[in-house]
Amino acid sequence: MKISELIQWFEGWAHPEWQEKWDNCGWQIEPGVLDKSARVLVCLTPTLAVMKEAIALGEAGTPVNLIFAHHPLIFGGINSICSGDPVGEMAKLAFAHQIGVYSAHTNFDQVNHGTADVLAQLLDLKQVAPIVPTQPGLGYGRVGQLQPTLTLEALLRLIKGKLDPPDLLVSPMANPQQHITRVAVLGGSGASFIDAVVDSGAQAYLTSDCKFHQFQSARDRGLILIDAGHYATERPSCDRLVEKFASFGIEWVQLSRQDEDFRQFFRPNIGD
Repeated sequence: MKISELIQWFEGWAHPEWQEKWDNCGWQIEPGVLDKSARVLVCLTPTLAVMKEAIALGEAGTPVNLIFAHHPLIFGGINSICSGDPVGEMAKLAFAHQIGVYSAHTNFDQVNHGTADVLAQLLDLKQVAPIVPTQPGLGYGRVGQLQPTLTLEALLRLIKGKLDPPDLLVSPMANPQQHITRVAVLGGSGASFIDAVVDSGAQAYLTSDCKFHQFQSARDRGLILIDAGHYATERPSCDRLVEKFASFGIEWVQLSRQDEDFRQFFRPNIGD
């Protein structure tokens, strides 16, 4: 399958026109690779580390020609590209090594089997629906039923086991043995959807990037907020994307091993 054919198929599933106005989905760098047979490295965030990984794979005999990322490379009002800055270096290496960079962000968040759907599937939620519908059957986040019902403690253990986050931030609750039947999920930064989650009837909400007072507000409204981190809540959808691409017979596709979680938790050994 040519890269042009892969992108055409993907955009028929998750159209770039569905992105938010502030977003930048689609081609970030296209150095003339459309007619090449797709050899794809999938990542959450396109960084120099991922680009260098792609180059190293090529030097070892696996010529990668497309980095397919969830997060955009060019974002937030960039006015120039200069040698020495991260985007400039990415562009220079992309053209020198003929490696394209393509991003699917808020368009991928909304679709079936996108970022939110994968979280719902990992928790085995039933009777799933979007938290905020954007078009028939699609939208941001997912809310559904836990069957069988789990205690809060068991739900947290399930999330820890499925996502392997470095830590979980959880609303302070008096009873970890309370039973949870309805859960909402949204990968990445989901605090702005708290009002809609409360309206959905969810008892617990798995997302990331929540602030101090958002935890307070959620607790005051009877919602258990579970912050597993941006990386942990979105990386599984990249893994699923690799599987989806492979099912279409792409010549070579792999999940990046240099994708980074930009938050680290420091836990000193007291007494050492």
